[in-house]
Amino acid sequence: MNFTLNVWRQKNANDQGRFETYQAKNISPEASFLEMLDVVNNELEAEGKEPIAFDHDCREGICGACGMMISGRAHGPRAATTTCQLYMRNFQDGETLTLEPWRAKAFPLVRDLVVDRSAFDRIIQAGGFISVNTGNAADANALPVPKDNAELAMDAAACIGCGACVAACKNASAMLFVSAKVSHLALLPQGDAERVRRTLNMVKTMDEAGFGNCSNTGACEAECPKSISISNIARLNREYARAKLLS
Repeated sequence: MNFTLNVWRQKNANDQGRFETYQAKNISPEASFLEMLDVVNNELEAEGKEPIAFDHDCREGICGACGMMISGRAHGPRAATTTCQLYMRNFQDGETLTLEPWRAKAFPLVRDLVVDRSAFDRIIQAGGFISVNTGNAADANALPVPKDNAELAMDAAACIGCGACVAACKNASAMLFVSAKVSHLALLPQGDAERVRRTLNMVKTMDEAGFGNCSNTGACEAECPKSISISNIARLNREYARAKLLS
């Protein structure tokens, strides 16, 4: 398979940036999107040119590092799929693909397709810890959790913090990410002790980072590779209102 790539190239945050065109030739349909970029970079390096910078780590859809916009879609055209798990067979032979970094004030560009997502790390740090006793493992039924709550908590905990929700939102809101992180502990008894402090601190840090307000369009859920539900945003709003009353 052959592809034409229009790739955003930018040396650093102060560089103006521009699109450059590359050819990806003789790509296996079974190659992942990142493997295709590896092939292109090998050719660029062989020609003495700078390779395309992009984030990646596990390449198993777990770490969330591989995010980029592919022809206007966060992580590309397939639903519930990270960029590293996107395969070239999902595109048409000869197709032209446009590659851009996440575009958000809170995600400053580092180089090419790489952005600084440390704002997410600061939000997680603001959430702090949970109070648990050390020692022997507790009995399985020592802290009974309703089945519905357990399933909702697990669904929220699936968030990998890739930033697709921010990139897809017209206001660059981080509400889906923050709501997932607040929800998965708010739904469990283990998270109850720091529930108020956690919610207030995480929302405060989110606002300080420069993320926008929720647009209520549902674009975040549609582009999320882990299909995190926007019902978590409603839960975050309830948790925040409760926390403000109790603080």
